[in-house]
Amino acid sequence: MALPADFTLADQDGRPTAVLSGDWTARGLLDAGLRLAKALDGVERPLFDLTGVNRCDTAGAYAILRAAGDDLQRVDVQARQGVLRLLELVSAAIKVQTEPTVRPGGFKALLERIGRGVFGLFSDAYSTMVFLGHLLTAFGRSLVNPKRIRWAPIVALSERAGLDAMPIVATTTFFIGAVVALLGANMLTDFGAQVYSVELIGISVMREFNILITAILLAGRSASSFAAEIGSMKMNQEIDAMQVMGVDPYEALVLPRFAALLLTIPILTFVATIAGLAGGILVVWIVLDLSPTFFLQRIVDYVGATHFWIGMSKAPVMAAVIAAIGCRQGMEVGQDVEALGRRVTAAVVHAIFAIILIDAVFALLYMKLDI
Repeated sequence: MALPADFTLADQDGRPTAVLSGDWTARGLLDAGLRLAKALDGVERPLFDLTGVNRCDTAGAYAILRAAGDDLQRVDVQARQGVLRLLELVSAAIKVQTEPTVRPGGFKALLERIGRGVFGLFSDAYSTMVFLGHLLTAFGRSLVNPKRIRWAPIVALSERAGLDAMPIVATTTFFIGAVVALLGANMLTDFGAQVYSVELIGISVMREFNILITAILLAGRSASSFAAEIGSMKMNQEIDAMQVMGVDPYEALVLPRFAALLLTIPILTFVATIAGLAGGILVVWIVLDLSPTFFLQRIVDYVGATHFWIGMSKAPVMAAVIAAIGCRQGMEVGQDVEALGRRVTAAVVHAIFAIILIDAVFALLYMKLDI
């Protein structure tokens, strides 16, 4: 039965003695600690008799030490071995002085930030290699045994992460094509070369803007979605549960997202090409009075299909990069919401940066190949 903490003052061999009883715990303490400290104020080296204490926790031990002046060496204690050990631990914890963290400033702080950045870069590179290793292993198992491929999530993710983005991709590239056509018409008219607006629109839309706008939109739409979905599963320990049940999370979660983007980004790139050319046709027709038939015939004669296939060749690479970054950031999420937010933001930023970098690499490659 729980008894409230209490004490009585007595003389034992001429020494003031505090005889404690009851439960000196956080629940049973009440104001006994304050009363004990007030009763022993000014008493030299009192004796604490704790043999009658039923239970004692850190809160009760701290109250006893406060009454003893925060120093166990200034008093004599009679108690069970467990209670004595608890008093020693709490007394040692009270004496610990926390040292404030002094952050370096100036040049030293700059060097520290550079060092942390370099270490983080190598750590990310190592994590990326580990992720790719897991992914290639899952891909190899699926190739050896096609029955392991999960077609249902691939189809569902293709619709949700790819095909549902078709309206926004088409609308954006339509206006991009219209803006390029308007700028080209205004600038080339000054030189009497307004007819070359057709080539400007065709090359820019079919070679660059179709895949670039599609990839950037999917980086903000699908990469963040992949990171949030897998990250929330990681927070809720669903991925750990999958591993316990013998299900490979890379095979069940990552591989279907890869396959979905590999299937849908070429389709979205084709739609973006048609929409961008449609925007250019409309502006050229209205501003320069060049008919759609003339526009399309000039595209066939002077632009050709090479630029279209150059743009389409970038689609699988962009799909793999977007899916890899989104899924990897999701797998790196910790156990708190703040980590989830950081990883989702990192997924979008890293994906857009990678898209721009890969597009620049493709541009240099095709320039060297004179294509």
